[in-house]
Amino acid sequence: MCTITLAWQCFEEAPLILAANRDELLDRPSDPPAVREWGKRVLAPQDREAAGTWIGYNEDGLLVAITNRWTPSRLEGDRSRGLLVRDALGESTADDAMRLVEQDLDERTYEGFNLLVADESSALLAEYDGNRRISTLDPGVHVVVNVGANGRYDIPPQREADGKEQAENANAVRSALHPEPGETGEGWLDRAAAVIADHEYGVCIHRDQFGTRSSSLLYAGEDGLRYRYADGPPCETAFEPVEVPF
Repeated sequence: MCTITLAWQCFEEAPLILAANRDELLDRPSDPPAVREWGKRVLAPQDREAAGTWIGYNEDGLLVAITNRWTPSRLEGDRSRGLLVRDALGESTADDAMRLVEQDLDERTYEGFNLLVADESSALLAEYDGNRRISTLDPGVHVVVNVGANGRYDIPPQREADGKEQAENANAVRSALHPEPGETGEGWLDRAAAVIADHEYGVCIHRDQFGTRSSSLLYAGEDGLRYRYADGPPCETAFEPVEVPF
């Protein structure tokens, strides 16, 4: 499971704030965030195995992030989902990025995914399980996990127990991260960092060969982007600032 929490247009001083955990096989190698030349200058970690990424922010203010999506039957993808994220980060706006995703899905197939694109004026979610569903997100707090987003979940029959637990965890995270009266964007992000590290919410995972491998905190505000990254599970790994060159 991966978890994306997004506060979009909730705070006047920062229209785009995100806290996200990446869950992956423990032996799958990756590199921490750095500047990549992917059509645009992009700040993103990179998967060494397939050369894509699971999250990134580009010089034009576009955020793209992805989770796997559990499906009733296994989908045979033509291509790594992380490369689709990388391609989308070469666009200038969220609307352009989603158009690219839709065009790509006309030509290729992927394993299931939930892909989020957002900038200061638009936020969209693509859910793909062999068919696609594109949603325009309203201002507010959004939580995306492997079975869906924002209380709308599709739980595969073969993973019913795990899927129901994941949906409950996502609902609990979203409820906990409802903005409080007078709260600032920075205050919300501090709370989000604590929630995605708290085992009570079930989104920081530790298993024998699989678990939460890293965590990202992004704050896109009036003074630009601030990015903090934990290169390990956030319950035991400190968030370190990432240099932002644009």
